[in-house]
Amino acid sequence: MGSEQVRRWESGALAHAVTDPFGQGPVPWLRGGETYFEDGQVIPWYVDRDADRGTGAGAERAEAADRAEAARAPGRRRSGGGPRAADDVHRQIKGFTSQGAVAPGEAIDFHVTVDPPQEFAVDVYRIGHYGGDGAAKITTSPRLSGIVQPPPLTADRTVSCHHWWLSWRLPIPSYWRIGAYVAVLTTADGYRSHVPFTVRSRDPADLLLVLPDITWQAYNLYPEDGRTGASLYHAWDENGRLLGEADAATTVCFDRPFAGAGLPLHVGHAYDVIRFAERYGYDLAYADARDLHAGRIDPTRYRGMLFPGHDEYWSAAMCRTTELAREQGTSLVFLSANTMYWQVELSSSPSGASDRLLTCRKRRGPGRPVLWREVDRAEQQLLGIQYAGRVPEPHPLIVRNAGHWLWEATGAHEGDEIEGLVAGEADRYFPRTPLPEHEERTLLAHSPYTDADGARRHQETSLYRAPSGAWVFASGTFAWSPALDRPGHVDPRIQRATANLLDHICKRD
Repeated sequence: MGSEQVRRWESGALAHAVTDPFGQGPVPWLRGGETYFEDGQVIPWYVDRDADRGTGAGAERAEAADRAEAARAPGRRRSGGGPRAADDVHRQIKGFTSQGAVAPGEAIDFHVTVDPPQEFAVDVYRIGHYGGDGAAKITTSPRLSGIVQPPPLTADRTVSCHHWWLSWRLPIPSYWRIGAYVAVLTTADGYRSHVPFTVRSRDPADLLLVLPDITWQAYNLYPEDGRTGASLYHAWDENGRLLGEADAATTVCFDRPFAGAGLPLHVGHAYDVIRFAERYGYDLAYADARDLHAGRIDPTRYRGMLFPGHDEYWSAAMCRTTELAREQGTSLVFLSANTMYWQVELSSSPSGASDRLLTCRKRRGPGRPVLWREVDRAEQQLLGIQYAGRVPEPHPLIVRNAGHWLWEATGAHEGDEIEGLVAGEADRYFPRTPLPEHEERTLLAHSPYTDADGARRHQETSLYRAPSGAWVFASGTFAWSPALDRPGHVDPRIQRATANLLDHICKRD
């Protein structure tokens, strides 16, 4: 596959040229689906070998090229010095945690491989606004002894590293703030990788932010080595070619690092929302999707549940808990598209840890269908709209019902175009699919776009009020979250509309 510049709106190289919250050089926040080989090595999609070396996006692409060069010549530091991104071919440093979200007072275990063996350190950052920095360093580990862990185990395309030795146990102090964290792993010779984790709390709050860790794992192709890695979308054949969904895994394991830089695909969506919400002082609790699945979430403790990013894979337990939340008066805010699309099952790992294997059989072989809409539980019955398809190029979001309170003080008028806000994937209202019970319902955008086949489609943004009084909002586009706090994508109208929504949910009589 060639190294032509990727023009999609979610390009990490283009979107994050302005800021690096970890202070260690550009980070590929949003990894694309395109990976190609050069001289037998995996080169990430965002590398533009011919980029001019200057500032902004060109500088970041040049930095990415330097990292690719370093990956092909592990013993050589790039000319500017400083950290280099580890890769899945050489596994200079890679790691994962053996827990999901943890609470203050508990501990989280890191399993790390280092090749060649050498000391490494872990810098722990909390994602937030922090004066615009995007994250703050919370602690640093002592120097740790790194070893080469055994190769990943594979069975029927399922890749697991559950047999890796424990490398570091981090006790979470009781005074740490709950939130989304990233551990930055750095070797003595300057290679770097990342491990995300969550610190949760059961204390009441206005809003519960649910991180989509199940969907993150569904897309994880670790290891991206041209041989072993597999996700629910891709796997490799014996010639190192990347195969499609029909040949992908049906079960993936949480006991493994994330591919590439160690950050999940679409993780930036969630971090955009976190930075926005913390900047404006919303009272947030945090959890992940497996907490929702396992029954560790009591919806009555929150005025609203906030789903900040792409959240495509849902278990039956997740659906039941979220529906119960709505019925009990807890509002729901879905800030992306293609939510609750595939049914999944969670089971224990070979080590016996619960909810460490994720299975989605999709359309292969006999058995029940696995789209929620095919089992009389269409996502529209929860969200008010549902997945319509991909959006190959960004299109404007067309404002509808501009007199509604959500658009108040945004400056948006009926029919106004908000450029680039329909992107990635889109949802819309399906007239032949039942709607949820509602006291009132409004479509706040109706936006035409052209799909990959040249056909005219449309996107919609939805808000309804359930009989319980709960509000349910669905943005219907991938680009809503980046418009809240991502350099080059911020739109004040979307910021104000989102604040109107959250204020309405959180208001106290």
